[in-house]
Amino acid sequence: MTSIETITLEVADPTAAHRFYTAAFGLENQIRLSASEATTTGFRGFSLSLTVSQPADVKALIDSALEAGATPLKPVTKSLWGYGGVVQAPDGTIWKVATSTRKDTGPATRQIDSIVLLLGVADVAASRQFYVDRGLTVAKSFGRKYVEFATPSSPVKLALYGRRALAKDVGVPVDGTGSHRLVLGGDAGTFTDPDDFAWQAGAVASTTAL
Repeated sequence: MTSIETITLEVADPTAAHRFYTAAFGLENQIRLSASEATTTGFRGFSLSLTVSQPADVKALIDSALEAGATPLKPVTKSLWGYGGVVQAPDGTIWKVATSTRKDTGPATRQIDSIVLLLGVADVAASRQFYVDRGLTVAKSFGRKYVEFATPSSPVKLALYGRRALAKDVGVPVDGTGSHRLVLGGDAGTFTDPDDFAWQAGAVASTTAL
């Protein structure tokens, strides 16, 4: 496996979700939507991060997400590492918008530099080895805390974080049950990882692309 080809969010109402993501973030081809009534409660074990170049873009994207119906989880604020905020989309997906820069260099452009899918896992080392065994190369690693894989041809980066640490980072309780409501498409076939995240070969059928 060398890349994530698709990310599919399973939502109750794909039309409403499409409307939200278009208004909030202007996403086009990176995220797919699929109708699902799968049961899920609490933290679904993952988050999506949008990396931008400056604080003005963080604020612009967070503001548009809130106007489109998102719920605030962490207010936009400065920190030691930069500037960012966290919201939860109406379909339940958690989104973080952040930059490593704390000063603006110009007006907001709303340009998204990268998208990172963070999987909250029970054992970072074990999950890292699972994905390495399927062909991914580690780009960054901080022991048993965080791993980011090299996926240069992918529109979305893949990273692993401890489940409890990820829940704390995005501002939600760690407890959660049921479906992740997330299906990943890649070039390594169909499988389920140690934390029950589902992968399918290539694109997922019956989806609506943004």
